[in-house]
Amino acid sequence: MTANRGPWILDEKAAYIALNLMEGVGPVTVGALVKALGSARAIFECAPGALSGAAGVNRLAAARLAEQRGRIDPRPEMERAFDEGIGILTPADPEYPKQLARIYDPPLALYVRGRLESGDGRALGVVGTRHASMYGRETAERLSRGLAQAGFSVVSGLARGIDTAAHRGALKAGGRTLAVIGSGLDFLYPPENKELAGEIAAGHGAVLSEYPLARKPDKATFPMRNRIISGLSMGVLVVEANLTSGAFHTVNQALDQGRSVFAVPGRIDSPGARGPHQLIKSGARLVEDVDDILQEFEFLIPPGTGNRKRAEDAPPRPPLLPDEARIAGALEEEGEMDLDQLCRLAGLGAARVGSLLIGLEMKRVVRMLPGRRVELARNAVCETGGRGRQGV
Repeated sequence: MTANRGPWILDEKAAYIALNLMEGVGPVTVGALVKALGSARAIFECAPGALSGAAGVNRLAAARLAEQRGRIDPRPEMERAFDEGIGILTPADPEYPKQLARIYDPPLALYVRGRLESGDGRALGVVGTRHASMYGRETAERLSRGLAQAGFSVVSGLARGIDTAAHRGALKAGGRTLAVIGSGLDFLYPPENKELAGEIAAGHGAVLSEYPLARKPDKATFPMRNRIISGLSMGVLVVEANLTSGAFHTVNQALDQGRSVFAVPGRIDSPGARGPHQLIKSGARLVEDVDDILQEFEFLIPPGTGNRKRAEDAPPRPPLLPDEARIAGALEEEGEMDLDQLCRLAGLGAARVGSLLIGLEMKRVVRMLPGRRVELARNAVCETGGRGRQGV
């Protein structure tokens, strides 16, 4: 027996949009079902038992999906988006950003006001506090301007403070910038950035959201959008943030996604400097000017762009501490493993290993995987001089 899916689920795109409109159904559940059933459309056509029987789908999520799939009609949402000049991209569309598609929980739908381009795959996230100092705003704008001049798209969240400065810096350079917001595109927040959003969408990039139209921002939407900022980017730069700033959530997402992390130092008596300083202590790359970022991505920078330093002039990566070397050596010897096994092989406690892994991720020595697993990062070099299995 198949479900009464209604006549509106005609293709994969409509199926993804309908799934994105459902309450309590997210990208991880949908991804597991697409893997099990072969397509998003099949989620609406299969027998109810197939939903709860798929690996990685719990009974509650399956029940929520089964209850909603016969009554969710995506057509009004699609028509309204069209009328307002908003595009909707789904994983079924070839234009869906490739880097974003590879993260653990890619958005089921990406609402786009403006235009995405293939060159946006070369992007850097710039984030920080909403309560930025003059130093922070000027630094974010200056570095974003330099990144745009070097051919990078600047990705940020359109929030007050550092985000706003980052977008403006890219625009002043005549470059591209992507603004990812935590609400529907017709409910822009903060309202004072409406003009800035319009300038971005008018030809200098795009304003993006995974949320359906009319969705208001709340405490849950902003952390969720942070994974999109890092997912669209090759790395994330933190300009100014205290230790409780939402920028740290973006950093954690970046580390989970295998992105590079950069941080700008500040005054030692400034609360906004504590976050970047903590990141630098943990292995994030210290950034004083845009060349410090460009060195990380030397192979992507067009010839003759900016004042690039040669890769061989770049400072060496921070050396490994003895306990860090034990962790890296265990991973080099045995390959990917879970945290419990790593603790045993490295001869270290779980709390110590967890703390060290944060720094090793920032140094790009290890990569965290779903399910509390970890592997040696591609081309990571241990103190013994050997290369990890992934780099062979």
